[in-house]
Amino acid sequence: MVARKKEEETVSMVDTFKEFKDTKNIDRTTLMSVLEESFRNVIAKIFGSDENFDVIVNPDKGDFEIYRNRIVVADGEVKDQNKEIALSDAIKIEPDYEVGEEVSEKVDFSKFGRRAILNLRQTLASKVLELEHDSLYNKYKDRVGQVIAGEVYLVWKREVLLVDDENNELILPKSEQIPHDVYRKGETVRAVIKEVNNENNNPKIILSRTSNMFLERLLEAEVPEIADGLITIKRIARMPGERAKIAVESYDDRIDPVGACVGVKGSRVHGIVRELCNENIDVVNYTANIKLFIQRALSPAKISSINVDEENKKAEVYLRPEEVSLAIGRGGMNIKLASMLTEYTIDVFRELDESEVDEDIYLDEFSDEIDQWIIDSIKGIGLDTAKAVLNAPRDMLVEKADLEEETVDNVLKILRAEFEGN
Repeated sequence: MVARKKEEETVSMVDTFKEFKDTKNIDRTTLMSVLEESFRNVIAKIFGSDENFDVIVNPDKGDFEIYRNRIVVADGEVKDQNKEIALSDAIKIEPDYEVGEEVSEKVDFSKFGRRAILNLRQTLASKVLELEHDSLYNKYKDRVGQVIAGEVYLVWKREVLLVDDENNELILPKSEQIPHDVYRKGETVRAVIKEVNNENNNPKIILSRTSNMFLERLLEAEVPEIADGLITIKRIARMPGERAKIAVESYDDRIDPVGACVGVKGSRVHGIVRELCNENIDVVNYTANIKLFIQRALSPAKISSINVDEENKKAEVYLRPEEVSLAIGRGGMNIKLASMLTEYTIDVFRELDESEVDEDIYLDEFSDEIDQWIIDSIKGIGLDTAKAVLNAPRDMLVEKADLEEETVDNVLKILRAEFEGN
C-alpha cells in the first residue's frame, strides 16, 4: 500500500513537470530558470539551504534530476546533516569513499512527501502564470491600433472569445461588434486592437470592429496613397454596419483624394464594405472652410444657404423642399453622420418663398387647439411660428422636441389645415 502511494507521488511529480514543458510564450532559458528556482525554493524549505544541491531540468524531455552534495566526515563528527555525511554512511553509497571527499547523491523528490509535491506544483503554476501574463502583455501593449485576425473559440451573449496564432485569448465585446455580425466557432475574424488592460497582472486584449480606428486601418491597407502619407484621413464618422462618412485631404495637387480612396468603380472600398457587413461608405474632400465642409458632409443633398454659429458650433441649413429628405436620410442617418463628421449641430429647414413668410402665424395663436406644453416644447427648439414648424423635418420635431410621433402628426395636421383653409 505504501509502495503504491509513493509510486503515485512519483508519477504525480513527473506529470507536474510535464505540464510546464510545453508552456506557451515563454522562452526555454526563462522556463528552465523558473523551474530550477521553484525546485530550489522547496528544497530550501525542507533542508534549510539549497546551496549544496544541483538541480538539472530538461524541459525538452519533461524530466528533472536533483543531486545533494555532502562532504565525508569521520563517524560521530557530523555537525550539519544537510552538508555533511558520516564515513560509514558514505561507504554504503560507494565503498571507496574517504574522509574529505564530496559525495554527490541523487535525490528522489517523491520521498519528500505529498506536501512538498503540492508546494512545488503551486509554486510552478503561479510563476509560470505570471510569466505567461507578462509575455502576453508585452506582446500586445504596443500594438493598440493594429488590425489582427483571430479564430473564434467561444461565442457568448456579451462577448466573443477569439484566439491568436499562439492560442492567446482575445476579447471582442458585444459593444464592439457590428450589429449584423454573425460569429461561428473556428472562423477567422478581423478586428483592431482597441486596448490592452493589465489589472492585477491579468492582461485582457480588447478588440473592436466598430471603432473608427478599424475603418482607418482597413483604408490604409487598401489605399497605398494613405499608407505613403500622400493622403490623410482627417475625420471619420460611423454608424457601424450601416453607413460611414470619411473626410480626406491630399498633399499632392495631382492626386484626387476621394477618387484614390474609392478606386475605379469603387474597387478600393468594395472589400472594406464587405468586411463591414455592407456598411455604405461616403468619402468627401476635407476643407477648413466650415460652410463648405458642412455642405459636402450633407451630400448627396444640395444646400441653398447656410448660417453658421461658430461659437456654439451650430449650423442652420436651408434647402429646397425636395432636397430635405436627402439631407436627413433614412432614419435621420445622413444628418447625424454629417453632424458627427463636422462636429457641428446641424438643423435643416425648407427654403421659404417671400410670399409664404408674410402670411405666417405665431404658434401661441393655436393654444385653443394645441396644448400649451406641446407649444412650449416646440418653441424650446427655436421654432416660434406655424411655417417654421411645417418647414422643419418631422424627425427633428420628434427627436429634439421630445414628442410622440402621434402628437407631432396631430400638430402638423392642425397647422396645415390653417393654411389650406386660407
